[in-house]
Amino acid sequence: MSPRTLRQLICGMLCVVFARDTAAQPAVASRELWTWPQHHGPDRTNISPETGLLRQWPAEGPRLVWQAAECGEGYSGVSIADGLVFTAGSVGDTEMVLALDLDGRVQWQTPSGPSWEAASPGSRATPTYYAGAVYLVNPQGRLSCFEAGTGHVRWTVDLVERFEARWGVWGLAENLIVDEGRVYCMPGGAQGRVVALDAQSGATIWTNTSIRDTAAYCSPTIITHGDVRQWVSMTQRSAVALDPATGDLLWEVPFVPRSPQNALTPVYGQGHVFVAAGHSSGGSLLKIADDSRSAAVVWHREDLDNCHSGSILLDGKLFGAACRQGGRHFYCVDFLTGESLQLDRTLGKVGLTSAEGMIYALGYEGTVSLLKVLPRGFKIVSQFELPRRPPNTYLAHPVVCGGRLYLRGDGKLWVYDIRDPSAG
Repeated sequence: MSPRTLRQLICGMLCVVFARDTAAQPAVASRELWTWPQHHGPDRTNISPETGLLRQWPAEGPRLVWQAAECGEGYSGVSIADGLVFTAGSVGDTEMVLALDLDGRVQWQTPSGPSWEAASPGSRATPTYYAGAVYLVNPQGRLSCFEAGTGHVRWTVDLVERFEARWGVWGLAENLIVDEGRVYCMPGGAQGRVVALDAQSGATIWTNTSIRDTAAYCSPTIITHGDVRQWVSMTQRSAVALDPATGDLLWEVPFVPRSPQNALTPVYGQGHVFVAAGHSSGGSLLKIADDSRSAAVVWHREDLDNCHSGSILLDGKLFGAACRQGGRHFYCVDFLTGESLQLDRTLGKVGLTSAEGMIYALGYEGTVSLLKVLPRGFKIVSQFELPRRPPNTYLAHPVVCGGRLYLRGDGKLWVYDIRDPSAG
């Protein structure tokens, strides 16, 4: 038996699935259409199109459909496409990419490279699905393309060898964007600060070396401002936008954090972009010029920092979790002015997603909360507990897809039915 086969067998045995209840699930044909193909969803707004969901949960929480145990250690979330759920996790000295079916049965598991065993051990990124394949960058710089149905490795690029990739204390953590046949990635190296690779072959399409900074932990977004498409992300010391077709720099704004935890996916709306970093680095709203050749700071608030939680823009209101020491709070502010609408100090640091005017929040120690969005703030309507664990155990953001709530952390994956039976 080969080492790879042995690892797959062990991982398959560990991914024990229990508490499964599929009696009332939709037909397989419709379930295969459920899709959340990447970090923060199809358009990276982190807003699910789901409807017909519960507006309040039972005291014990929504019904558990199934749980997969020992899916690997780390902080990867889930993506969903083609009737499969994709995630990643470290198993011993190997990081594995896994695919489970919609009833929680493991379909395949394939190594993506060596495990990250330095600061905060475990996996980082969530697999990105695109056109029958999934893409993942390993914390140590191995970017691989896997067949979605089988886990077969189509190609692998060593970002250190090709681009002299450089990263900070927590490794590479970028959730890749794959768009129009291109894989966009920030190796942060002298031979490629940001690069575009061919999605079919891994061949280099373009490299940007004009940015004089290394990779952060930010996952980018692609926006259209006016008629200009732009790839927007953060380096260690700036917010940047590139032309996705050429890699040319469109604009760059300095953003030097007090602590190098710039992991927030930029939030775009109404010609503006919100960026932030953790531990009292604060958050800034940037206005993009009409010609997309520059951007300028509109407002900055030190107390609107953001470490791992993500921020969401709903109805002109910005929601997020500040993590500054001695001042953790969940906030709702006016997006364009930065005016505080509501602050809450009970939720703590939470990962977020949204659907149907509700916010789903996973606390970093295991508390799960449901919030109703109000005209000038929010209301906590329901809560339940995952197994209580040390701080920063639960850093993967929740996912709402197919009437289900997916929660990943502590090496496990929980899946809950959040459909409202009365909604038809």
